[in-house]
Amino acid sequence: MHRGGELIREARLRAGLTQKELSELTGRERSVIARWEQGVISPPLDSLLQIIHACGFDLPMTLLPIDESADEELREALLETPSERVERLIRARGSMRARAGR
Repeated sequence: MHRGGELIREARLRAGLTQKELSELTGRERSVIARWEQGVISPPLDSLLQIIHACGFDLPMTLLPIDESADEELREALLETPSERVERLIRARGSMRARAGR
């Protein structure tokens, strides 16, 4: 299932609506709502927001730049042995405690 379909289904169920009731509220065909929920097709963003709103919810969104440094840190951590990871965490905690004690 596509994430948009999951959000639509979750909002619809929380609102206590059937697909037919949601289609009547939004002017969309019930079959389209069903295909979105099943992940057969993805809803356009404006439709997703409209349907979430029709269910009585808001879906705030923020665009953030990608921070690829976190990906690199994760790749490096995966190359470490478990004992190396523990040692790194202990060192990080020690430096945090040292800074807090200043």
